[in-house]
Amino acid sequence: MIVMAEADTTQYRQQLTVRPWILAGVRRIVGAYVRRWGFDPLVDDAVYCVQELLTNVVKHTESPNCLLVLQRCPSGIRVVVSDTSARLPVRREPDWGAESGRGLTYVENLADDWGAAPNETGGKDVWFEMRSDEDSAEKLAADRTVEHLLSR
Repeated sequence: MIVMAEADTTQYRQQLTVRPWILAGVRRIVGAYVRRWGFDPLVDDAVYCVQELLTNVVKHTESPNCLLVLQRCPSGIRVVVSDTSARLPVRREPDWGAESGRGLTYVENLADDWGAAPNETGGKDVWFEMRSDEDSAEKLAADRTVEHLLSR
């Protein structure tokens, strides 16, 4: 159930009670905002990562209530899911034969950065950032330059 939503040109905030039947609508909203902000190549990965974070709210917290925040950044997007559990997520080495347990590994591989931290409400914020391909290419080139200089 969508409890409340606010939007402006650079941010979308949505209070959610996460239930399986709302995920399709949330995926459409995330995709629409990422496209609107001009980051079309990020849509599929962003939608997937948001779904993983929302699924973790249901699987690993006592309450399905959370806040989803999408933010447009100069070079991409930042997504934050705030929930009521103080327990921080731990990315485990996945058992590829298991039916679950790979979500954060996928988030780590799809996003340019991700993390989790306690928040002021006693819960936590789990976030990820994705940058446009152009920016990622520039970052990769800069990383390679630094590696080259350090290897001398």
